[in-house]
Amino acid sequence: MKRKILTTITARSFAFVVMLGAAWPAQAQDAKTPYPCMAPFEQYLIADRNAEIALARSAAPESISHDAEVLVLGRHGYETAVKGKNSFVCIVERSWTAGIDDPDFWNPKLRGPICFNPPAVRSYLPLTIKKTELVLAGQSKAQMFDSIKAAFDKKELPTQEPGAMSYMLSRQGYLGDRNGHWHPHLMFFVPQIDAQTWGAGLPGSPILASDDPQDRLTVFLIPVAKWSDGTADSPEAH
Repeated sequence: MKRKILTTITARSFAFVVMLGAAWPAQAQDAKTPYPCMAPFEQYLIADRNAEIALARSAAPESISHDAEVLVLGRHGYETAVKGKNSFVCIVERSWTAGIDDPDFWNPKLRGPICFNPPAVRSYLPLTIKKTELVLAGQSKAQMFDSIKAAFDKKELPTQEPGAMSYMLSRQGYLGDRNGHWHPHLMFFVPQIDAQTWGAGLPGSPILASDDPQDRLTVFLIPVAKWSDGTADSPEAH
């Protein structure tokens, strides 16, 4: 399973740059993709701050998200909109948390509500924040991934902590033009590993896996039966 279904922003946590009203310069990317370069930054924003808070919280059951910290994307990056009490953090990820070859990488419609548990807040969220900072600095996709590599090499980005995971249970999310809402699911973040050690992708296994060498991790996805509001997922709708 490709990482496109994760776009999940992860989170995942970001920081952004100026020039909201101006179109961003085209960047050298595959012209065959539907989104070959970054759109004007304002297209990635959610105008209603309260709507973004609600969307972020919809990633997890209320018992978790109600007391979670909520970050929203603003003109200068992700900023704290709601202080938390339980060490979870909920955000709405944007498209640039996708893999480098993902055709939705610059898709301004993508919205990935996600709630991170404390280990993921410490070890995965910094990666999302770093990517957003680089995007705001005007880096191209290729430049961004070179910068991410350098940050890992310099130990400026952490490896994934044991137990790092997230909830993506929002039926309001939009994970790309091919995946739409996809399915409610949990995600587990680990340093790169053979996915078969988890039984991922084997016949009858409920676990899917995505290897992400640029981010130096493997993501395991486990679809679940219900959305965060308690309604049942409808497989035929995907």
